[in-house]
Amino acid sequence: MKILRQFTIILVISFLGEGIKMLIPLPIPSSVWGLVLMLAALQFGIVKVEQVKEASSFLIEIMPVMFIPAGVGLITAWPVLKPVFVPVMIITAFSTVIVMAVTGIVTQKMIKMGRNGEDENVSD
Repeated sequence: MKILRQFTIILVISFLGEGIKMLIPLPIPSSVWGLVLMLAALQFGIVKVEQVKEASSFLIEIMPVMFIPAGVGLITAWPVLKPVFVPVMIITAFSTVIVMAVTGIVTQKMIKMGRNGEDENVSD
C-alpha cells in the first residue's frame, strides 16, 4: 500500500505537469514541468523524500528498460535517419559536452555555496 501511495504522488505531480503544458504555450515537455513541480514540492516541504523514496528508486532502477522502445524506433526509422546521421551525431556529441560542462560548473558552484554557508554558520 505504501508503494501505491508513493506512485500516486508521483503520478499526480506528472498529471499536473501535463496540465501546465496545456495551459502554458511554451515548447517545454510536460515531463519537465512535472520534474520542476516535484523539485518545488520537495524543496518547500510539500512532499517529503520519504513519501516517494521507494517508488522513485524503483523507477530509476527500471529506467534502462524504458529506452528499449526508443532504440527499436530508431532502428525501424533507419532509412529516414541515414541521410542525416552524421549531422545528428555531431549535434548529439556537441550538446552532450555542453550539458556535461554546464552541469559540472553549476554543481561546483552549488558545492562552493554550500561550503561557504557552513563556514558562516560555524563562526556564529
